Amino acid sequence: MKKLFVTLSILSLTIFTFINCNKGGGNKIVIGEYGSLTGSEATFGISSNNGLKLAVEETNKQGGVLGKQIELITYDDQGKPSEAGTVVQKLVTKDRVVAVIGEVASSRSKAGAPICQQNKIPMISPASTNPEVTAIGDYIFRVCFIDPFQATVMSKFAMNTLKLKKVAILKDLKNAYSTGLADLFEKQFKEMGGVIVEVQSYSNGDKDFKAQLTAIKSKNPEGVFIPGYYTDVGLIAIQAREVGINQPLFGGDGWESEKLTEGKAKDALEGCFFSTHVSVENPDAVVQNFVKKYKEKYNSMPDAMSFLAYDAALILFDAIKRAGSTEGDKIKTELAKTKDFKGVTGTITMNEQRNAIKPAVILEIKGGEFKYKETIAP
Repeated sequence: MKKLFVTLSILSLTIFTFINCNKGGGNKIVIGEYGSLTGSEATFGISSNNGLKLAVEETNKQGGVLGKQIELITYDDQGKPSEAGTVVQKLVTKDRVVAVIGEVASSRSKAGAPICQQNKIPMISPASTNPEVTAIGDYIFRVCFIDPFQATVMSKFAMNTLKLKKVAILKDLKNAYSTGLADLFEKQFKEMGGVIVEVQSYSNGDKDFKAQLTAIKSKNPEGVFIPGYYTDVGLIAIQAREVGINQPLFGGDGWESEKLTEGKAKDALEGCFFSTHVSVENPDAVVQNFVKKYKEKYNSMPDAMSFLAYDAALILFDAIKRAGSTEGDKIKTELAKTKDFKGVTGTITMNEQRNAIKPAVILEIKGGEFKYKETIAP
């Protein structure tokens, strides 16, 4: 009996130690990430993963957090909400991460967030702008602005800068980001005195948009708002020009990808605009230092998703330091207190809904490149 007691005691201690090591009780703090490393929006996941890895690498070189090294576990959700839920469940129950960073797409964040909330694991989305994401619960945060603000930004830009009074909308019906931003833009633009002359829709992955674009053309809009992802916008732009729509096209941060202006889309999108979170042309030393480090590591220019994931990581690490703990409730409490954090995408303060209060920038597409146009403050 004595031997059995000793054996069971050792076994219990081993299990306890294993669990605590995974939860940050050993010499590592394990955090999780999920994103679309493959699939139709793979550049979103790859860019955010690059930014996150850069933040982890730098933090570990500086001694880590609470004297421990950060270990990052990343899963590919293939751009599918169903897969997003599966991998987040794995991060929480199998890998026992102390926090989760992801997703970029709102529909996939909405799939993963309830799992984190239920298990009291803080989750920070780098770039999901749909308001419903953080409404899921008090363990869910984001470091980007939200669509009501982005809709206001694009409404003001369309009316005040582009001088548009009559606008059409083309939205992706299967995308929470697209439908949410479209509805909010329509509301804001009308409140400012503008007219929405036509609303058409498509489904992500469609290849033929000419029926919708022909209907839009018949209403003679002065511009077309397309709150979709880069995977569809390039082809939409090409077909818009083919049916005779020569007015400016404009959209939100889902446009931002190096693949947006590939092939014929480069000419079709010339002189078009989108709102996003940061410009690599910003002369601020913090921004330019990040651009330099990113280019040295990945031999490419960063985009908004890499900037935002980098900020998400640093805000998480800062919260853990202030909490002096890797317990979910303590991290969550400190994340909620984040105020005037100097990030690479600007100064970040969390409001009561756990959303970041920060400005947006407008970029213009010129020669296939994204050029800074203007900044619009909250």
